[in-house]
Amino acid sequence: MATPSMEDYLERIYILIDEKGYARVSDIAEGLEVHPSSVTKMIQKLDKDQYLIYEKYRGLILTSKGKKIGKRLVARHHLLEKFLSTIGVQEENIYDDVEGIEHHLSWDSITCIEALLEYFDRNPQQVEKLNKIREELNTEED
Repeated sequence: MATPSMEDYLERIYILIDEKGYARVSDIAEGLEVHPSSVTKMIQKLDKDQYLIYEKYRGLILTSKGKKIGKRLVARHHLLEKFLSTIGVQEENIYDDVEGIEHHLSWDSITCIEALLEYFDRNPQQVEKLNKIREELNTEED
């Protein structure tokens, strides 16, 4: 099972490969705000655990296992962003909040959040009711 740190790397690598067609150590380091040496160590671990294939000076490719998990992690991230946006979290807080909670939720919780978002998509009036309740609570606090 991937650790939260491994998940961050797999998610970043998946995104880079999806956007650019490749993932370089420097790009991964920049995206995760870590030193390139840390990236190299993690890439070696991910290679050992068969999430990717790494050839020094040649680059890396995700295995089918790595692609599957990377895709799932990106989807989880987007789902949580949509969830926080739907419930009214301020836009400037969403990314950091998702980064703070995504590794602490079970896949069962993620599935339940997904179902709740589907419910809100099918019943937009419920989102309006939620917004009114949030406004009432904010007014009570003032």
